[in-house]
This record gives sequence, C-alpha cells and structure tokens, in this order.
Amino acid sequence: MSEPLSKEAFVARLREEGGRRYHDAHPFHRAMHAGGLSRVHLQAWVANRYYYQTRIPIKDALILAKSENPAFRRAWIHRLTDHDGKTDEDGGLALWRRLGRAVGLRDADLASHRYLLRGVRFACDAYVSLIERASLAEAVASSLTELFAPDLLTQRIQAWQRHYPFVDGAALAYFKSRVPRAASDAAEALELVVGEARSAEMQERCVAALVRKTEILWHLLDCIVAAHPL
Repeated sequence: MSEPLSKEAFVARLREEGGRRYHDAHPFHRAMHAGGLSRVHLQAWVANRYYYQTRIPIKDALILAKSENPAFRRAWIHRLTDHDGKTDEDGGLALWRRLGRAVGLRDADLASHRYLLRGVRFACDAYVSLIERASLAEAVASSLTELFAPDLLTQRIQAWQRHYPFVDGAALAYFKSRVPRAASDAAEALELVVGEARSAEMQERCVAALVRKTEILWHLLDCIVAAHPL
C-alpha cells in the first residue's frame, strides 16, 4: 500500500495538477485578455457563465450537508450568502446581473437562461453531480480551482478596463470582490482537504476531483467558442 504524501508534497501536487489545467490558458480567455472579443462574445460568456454562478451556492449547500462538524459548517456557510446575498439586491449573483446589464443583457434573460448553451448546462450540472457523489474531502478539493482564480481575475479586470471601455467600470465589482475572497476561500478549503485526505488513496481522489473541475471549466469555454467562433 502506498504511503500518503507529506502535507507539503500533497499541496504541491494539487497546485501543479490544477495549475497546468486551469482555464486561464484557454483560447477564449487569451482572446479576452488581448482585447480580441466582440460584444457578442462577452454577452455569450456572461450569459452562460451566469448559469455556472447559480450552481455555486447549490454545490456549497451540498458540501455543508456532507459535514458532521458544526465548526466546519459555521465556517463554510458564508459562501452561500456570498453568492446568493441576503437579499436579491446583494451578493455575487446580483453583481453578475449588473455585469450582464453592462454588456447589454436583461436581468430576465439571465434569470431565464435564455442564451444558455446545452453543453454549458451539461457541464455545470455535471459539477453539481460530482459534488453529490463525492466525499467531503473530494467535494472541497474540487473547489480548489480558487487557488488560481485571483491571478486570472486580476488580469480580467485590467483587460476589461483597457479593451472594453463600453463596459461601465462599476460593473466589474464581482471580479474585484472575488480577488480577496477567492484567496481566503482557497486557503480555507486547502486546510480542510489536507486534514481530511490522510491516505494515499484519498489524496489521489482529491487530485482527481480538482482535475475534473478544471475539465468542466474548460468545457464550458469550449462550448461558447463552438457557438461563437473567435
């Protein structure tokens, strides 16, 4: 039976496997950061990514239900209000709707998923299914794409300000708010995964869950490019 990796080696493995598969290298994001997207491209991305955003609090609720530890649940539950808000006018989803309005989408079109591509729906629903089937450690490990999000979000803010001036700067509030939150959320999740994955088998399962999440994010962008070629 294989021996588990040390804490340091396990964290390094998660960072290496997740980092080299993260969707920052996808051609769509590269085009976005280079100023190569049209308004239609931005609208398609915002509309389809909104469906992914609506799945985030659902997967976090599922993660909460997997834990017997009240301290963990008290710590994790903030993620629900971070996205759902305390009312319909605050939280991450409300900020995403503001972004939608800035690129020319109506709130009703986002809420009804009028422009949602079937492949994107499939990918996002697959993420929820992954969380449903996974152990607590694997489910949390899948969220570790947030380890790499702050750098991507920082690039995105700079690119939108430089290349897409028709988008009101105030509409970038979601991206700006997620830079520090993604960093703290990732640190919180990483601590739990390292503590829970005590065997070599569970460590491998956690790495696989993170890899699967990167594939889902990549597939989402593939679907958008297929429908709206670069």
